[in-house]
Amino acid sequence: MSKHERWNTLLELLAATGRLEVEEAAATLDVSPATIRRDLDELAEQRLLVRTRGGAVPQGVSYELPLRYKSSRHAAEKQRIAAAVAELVHEGEVVGLNGGTTTTEVARALALRFAGGGPNSPATPTAPALTVVTNALNIAGELAVRPQIKIVVSGGVARPQTYELVGPLAAGVLNEVVLDVVVLGVDGIDPELGIMAHHEDEAGISRLFAERASRVVVVTDSSKLGRRAFARICGLDRVDVLVTDAAIPAEAVRRLTDAGVKVVPV
Repeated sequence: MSKHERWNTLLELLAATGRLEVEEAAATLDVSPATIRRDLDELAEQRLLVRTRGGAVPQGVSYELPLRYKSSRHAAEKQRIAAAVAELVHEGEVVGLNGGTTTTEVARALALRFAGGGPNSPATPTAPALTVVTNALNIAGELAVRPQIKIVVSGGVARPQTYELVGPLAAGVLNEVVLDVVVLGVDGIDPELGIMAHHEDEAGISRLFAERASRVVVVTDSSKLGRRAFARICGLDRVDVLVTDAAIPAEAVRRLTDAGVKVVPV
């Protein structure tokens, strides 16, 4: 197991249990306690956790993995979801993307579909195949080099965990645009409360994305279904399509369909 893989595993264990003990982590990862101690020391230097006597605890009250350490979770599912979403987007449309690992995969799938130079990328130098509006710095960075995609980035203050721009400057830009479709990554979906995010500033920007769009597509793996998060984005009445993985329970599909949401399991 590489160092990067160990770090991913350690951070995920910490997120799940709230505490790590060196000896238990060493046994779980089948490495020496000395290796775990070095890993925890390096992660503490990056302020991703706090070292304790014999282990580590989360950094701060509310623990959240930075985007780069969450990218390996449910990777295959997210890629299938992204490919399905790309098929829902049409040439010439204006697409909004908030931040997150799944929407990052959607951005890559859109780049492949519309910027590949094939029959699905009919743009000319003066007419982009697609316009993407995003508040995510990493998505903007990936798409900025695609000549057939026009990229519009909101202003705002960057959140280091998700690379998202938030705050009044981001809202100011989004208030001036009109979107054909927005693709939202979320932290929770509840049949009664709707879609949610962990942080109120991110939820506020995602809510504005939804208000500016004709169609709202939510993307998430099925592990987020039935899960609640701190800040509400909007109700299910504002969501048109949910694209998720095939592990979604039949009862969840029924409840979402009854709420007027088209469910696309992939």
